[in-house]
Amino acid sequence: MKTSDFYFDLPKELIAQDPLADRASSRLLKLDRYSGEIEHRTFSDVIDYLRESDLLILNNTKVIPARLLGVKEDTGANVEVFLLKRHSMDVWETLVKPGKKLKEGAFVSFADGLLRAQIIKVLEDGSRLVKFIYDGIFEEILDKLGEMPLPPYITHKLKDKDRYQTVYAKYEGSVAAPTAGLHFTNELLEKIKDKGVDIAYVTLHVGLGTFRPVKAKEVTEHKMHSESYIIPKETADKINATKKNGGRVICVGTTSVRTLEAASLDDGTVIAKEDDTSIFIYPGYKFKVVDGLITNFHLPESTLVMLVSAFAGRENVLNAYQNAVDLKYRFFSFGDAMIII
Repeated sequence: MKTSDFYFDLPKELIAQDPLADRASSRLLKLDRYSGEIEHRTFSDVIDYLRESDLLILNNTKVIPARLLGVKEDTGANVEVFLLKRHSMDVWETLVKPGKKLKEGAFVSFADGLLRAQIIKVLEDGSRLVKFIYDGIFEEILDKLGEMPLPPYITHKLKDKDRYQTVYAKYEGSVAAPTAGLHFTNELLEKIKDKGVDIAYVTLHVGLGTFRPVKAKEVTEHKMHSESYIIPKETADKINATKKNGGRVICVGTTSVRTLEAASLDDGTVIAKEDDTSIFIYPGYKFKVVDGLITNFHLPESTLVMLVSAFAGRENVLNAYQNAVDLKYRFFSFGDAMIII
């Protein structure tokens, strides 16, 4: 199976640069995962595809303002420090630009010294372990100085930080939003609950690997990034009860899918746990838990398109994507959505 099998031609003008004023007014493409049949609706109509016995799984991770712009203390050169993963209270794994100038022992200053960082180790992959020095509470300083880590294909500046967060974002740790969830409003979630659909939460902190292209020619040669997740006991119990009673488990976003499938036994039982996963789902994978998926339109040749193709069939998915391109759907993080059931 070649990476090029998941290529499709996407005109640049279809990459959404800004969120819509109303989250739930995005377009919605419904794809039948078995027949490949397509319907076109508005996202607020997603409720029409949900049943009383369904369980909706949401990823309640919160994006941190992970981009810090500062200067190298000894030269005054402009540098960027991008937070990847917290190792301890003040030590983070980061990406730095320009890397050549930031060797072990170098100091970076942000906002005239309000926050300082020392490079304490250069890791094998070129990333840096950084120790932050500050007075006060780190999260408050980061919220003041940090910028939202928008994907590289979004070139417009985000006017409102909250538009790159889901309305139910709770636990900080992601450097990218679980974008399928961006379409939900509190009002829509209330209507879904009123219909009798149950809702449960998982937490998977989305890593930078989400943006990294697949460079391997063969799909199986791609090395997947690792991300940390939490499935609370309440969520595991709800999933297992839903499956036992013949209901459907519908995931909002590929991150929710990867979380549930990573934490499930061969018989489909989901275990409450806190762990890391580097699960790579591509065609041929047998789904153990997930019955439906709400997701955005993803990059050509990405692991996300491969996951969606595993769920609904490559031909069905690429046909739906071509249909979306023809009808000028908006793509990627701030784009339109699809529901696959």
